[in-house]
Amino acid sequence: MNTLASRALPAAPLSGLLLMCLAATWLVWGSTYLAIKVALLSFPPFFQMGTRFLFAGAVLMAWMRWRGARWPDARQWRNALIVGSLMLGGGMGGTAYAEVTVGSGLVVAFIAVVPLMIAALNLAWGVKPGRLELAGIAVGLAGVLLLTQGAGFQASPVGLAAIALACVTWSIGSVLSQRSLPLAAGATGFASEMICGGGVLLLMSALNGEAPQWPPQPLALSAWFYLVVFGSLIAFNAYMVLLANASAALASSYTFVNPVIAMLLGVAVGGEVVTGFEWLAAGVVLVGVVLMLRGQRRSG
Repeated sequence: MNTLASRALPAAPLSGLLLMCLAATWLVWGSTYLAIKVALLSFPPFFQMGTRFLFAGAVLMAWMRWRGARWPDARQWRNALIVGSLMLGGGMGGTAYAEVTVGSGLVVAFIAVVPLMIAALNLAWGVKPGRLELAGIAVGLAGVLLLTQGAGFQASPVGLAAIALACVTWSIGSVLSQRSLPLAAGATGFASEMICGGGVLLLMSALNGEAPQWPPQPLALSAWFYLVVFGSLIAFNAYMVLLANASAALASSYTFVNPVIAMLLGVAVGGEVVTGFEWLAAGVVLVGVVLMLRGQRRSG
């Protein structure tokens, strides 16, 4: 579920590393939403996300420290706590909570509105979208309004509220991490964010009275490990590499690939039902995202 602040970054050649990072954000992230749904069989939403990110963050931090990376200072830990609370606590926690009652394909289709939200939030920093970007924002928001009228979200107002809140908090955290709350350099910063966000999610789990099933179902445990290794350690770090080395449009391109992959997997593997109206609404959202990214490319 990630995206970046709408600012123009220098164009970077598509090296082998960047191509692998693109593949990770396109394919791996597109599949994680179904994995979240499967892991819910044994792991409640906040507990699932908290243990996932805390474990991944601790492994990554230990690896970076072993390689000689400096420990984040107090200011960087504070920033990691704020950003991690917003992006992982609110963003990923809300996503998992929504998937308790809403299909994974519909959830990720809604999440496609995130880059549109970020473009709007960047107005506070004087980053004004061009006409094509404004058109994309308008079309994308119209698509989301259509999506909320579909059977999936109409059947779960709580799920709709959870995913809407998740998109808002993720967007705010993304903008703040780019504009005013820098993390420690490199993967150490990503690790500190996951550790802090994971801790916040486990606190939310305790306050919500969650209790995981023990022993967990093998399928749920496999999905949890998939989320830790591929969703957190590989795809999340791949996104952060793109964020630092690629253009905004390229790094955000996963936002119109993930919904298609997630909806197809949800229907084909997860047995989810997506109506023709919901496919149409998701398509309108994706048209909005494509328009906005084309506008970014022209202004970059």
